[in-house]
Amino acid sequence: MDAATDTTLIVGLGNPGLQYRYTRHNAGFMVAQALAEKLDINLKRVKFRCQFGEGKPDGTPLIIAKPLTYMNESGSAVSSLLHYFKVPLERLLVIHDDLDLPLGVLRLRSGGGSAGQRGVQSITDKLGTSAFPRLRFGIGRPPGRMDPADYVLEKFRPAEQELLRMTLDQAGLAALCFVREGLEKAMNQYNGEVG
Repeated sequence: MDAATDTTLIVGLGNPGLQYRYTRHNAGFMVAQALAEKLDINLKRVKFRCQFGEGKPDGTPLIIAKPLTYMNESGSAVSSLLHYFKVPLERLLVIHDDLDLPLGVLRLRSGGGSAGQRGVQSITDKLGTSAFPRLRFGIGRPPGRMDPADYVLEKFRPAEQELLRMTLDQAGLAALCFVREGLEKAMNQYNGEVG
């Protein structure tokens, strides 16, 4: 078996730039960064308009990446990394924010539509398939008549910080479970509410 087929690629979606750093749309970046720090993987390499690092937790080759493109152009970075490192589609995990789930809820899926998430749509368009695992990180719906486009670019409120921290921790554990034990086990263990 080709050693490269053992490699897992975890991609956290977000927008580059300090002004977006702690916004709802950057939940994927936050999970990727927290997981990288936990595993002592330095995300200092830059290639294909992507910031990434490599490690071998438990001997399993792992790449954690954050595209440096804006959200709606994530597909080119993800596609390039996937092909360069010869990672099979089933070993790709895309982590992204999801308006349809409340904060504190995670959903792992083997594929499906983008539900309007432009980063996921960009990846689908570039790969020519939507059949790739993803971890949906709930951020909740905007209040009242607020435009979702404005809402996702807002920072998490102070009252949400504790639940956010717990959800980031849980999402990191879910991603690690995916790496070590596969999607099915991760879905069974981590789909649902945090806590």
